[in-house]
Amino acid sequence: MKSRLQKISVYIFALFILGALVFVNKQYSSSILHEIKRDNKLTIVTRNSPTTYYIGPDGPTGIEYELAKQFADYLGVELEIIIQNEFHQILPSIVNGEAHIAAAGITHTKHREAYVNFGPEYIKVLSQIAYRVGQQKPKSINDLQGKSIAVVEGSSQAQLLLDHKEFFPELEWKEYPDLSTEELVLLTANNLIDYTILDSTELAVTRRYFPNLRVGISVGKEQPLAWALKKSDDTSLQKAVDKFFSKIENDGTLTHLREKYFGHVNDITPIDSHTFLKHVRERLPKYKSLFKEAAVEYDQDWRFLAAISYQESLWNSKAVSPTGVKGLMMLTLDTAKQLKIENRVDPQNSVIGGTEYFLSMREKIPARITEPDRTWMALAAYNVGFGHLEDARILTQSAGDNPDLWMDVRKYLPLLSNKKWYEKTRFGYARGYEPVIYVQNIRNYFDLLVWLENKGELYELLAQN
Repeated sequence: MKSRLQKISVYIFALFILGALVFVNKQYSSSILHEIKRDNKLTIVTRNSPTTYYIGPDGPTGIEYELAKQFADYLGVELEIIIQNEFHQILPSIVNGEAHIAAAGITHTKHREAYVNFGPEYIKVLSQIAYRVGQQKPKSINDLQGKSIAVVEGSSQAQLLLDHKEFFPELEWKEYPDLSTEELVLLTANNLIDYTILDSTELAVTRRYFPNLRVGISVGKEQPLAWALKKSDDTSLQKAVDKFFSKIENDGTLTHLREKYFGHVNDITPIDSHTFLKHVRERLPKYKSLFKEAAVEYDQDWRFLAAISYQESLWNSKAVSPTGVKGLMMLTLDTAKQLKIENRVDPQNSVIGGTEYFLSMREKIPARITEPDRTWMALAAYNVGFGHLEDARILTQSAGDNPDLWMDVRKYLPLLSNKKWYEKTRFGYARGYEPVIYVQNIRNYFDLLVWLENKGELYELLAQN
């Protein structure tokens, strides 16, 4: 009898375990994360903008795109991108299950928590007022009353204005569903509206294209940007997102991406931008074909070569520095001899020589250093010399930072002008601040040239001012 009861107990226990396994398997098989892996597809909704996703010279780019691509690779699945350029429709597409994640420069707000979940923050932003030179600089929200204000429909800035309406009853604004922040900046720069309000990252990137634009006060508190996910009891995808961001925060990837997309955007002044745009109209057409020819011959982007040349000579083929460097690419006499360039002020010779010299610097950079750090370091070497770059990389490594990352090396280059540090190096003193500014300027000029080519119709309006 006892043996029979034991058998029944074992049988019941086995049924219990089997049922539990079936339940667990059912739960797992129906999880969002499992479905993504089963279908081999992660669907992301985003928008076209310089701070999220766009098609660059080498294909899709933007911080949101790179984060999404790395997350898809982390999961081992393919990435599908849905473009939704009407901002107010992005979060509804998550609520309706049209995409798994919204990665579109979305601020994490209490208001939005009511209908979506958020992943970890990856950058913090402020809402800033943009205005045109000649307009009154607003000192408070009160100064916006009675003015024409435009914001993107569904944006955190629209909610912010709504929150202030109770205290400033004469505050009026218009929300545009089909205009981007860049287009609203264009309206502001061309005096078609008085003010627009946008995230500080978007304003920092966009204002370079509009030299008559100014940054006013910040409104509200600093807010984080984060991915948005559908509210659900199934937390499988949410947990995967959390683990992914923890990983890239700890291994430095996230810091690297912040520097790549936003680390240089505040290093060009409105006056620099205004002069640059003037020279684009008046000087670049004369030499554009030379940059394009060299780009084809050496497999480069002509706009990148043009950006180097502008930083070197302001596209003046007769430029001569106090130290004797000459021409569009400002070659030294020794470099010209090494490259067998007989006439440094000949535009074609100078462009070819400068391109070859840059490529020779990039060739010297250790093969393990990947893009874009390889290019930024090659530019620094073009400016200050390869030996000084190596000295800075050694100082970087000695301090415990990464000598293969430009964002780290650029912190130590300025030390080469300090006796305490350059006495410890092989090549000694150098004006270490110069290559840092040099690289940042070229990055900005390149961004401007890419933008001008892609937004020609906007530039025509801008050129009239």
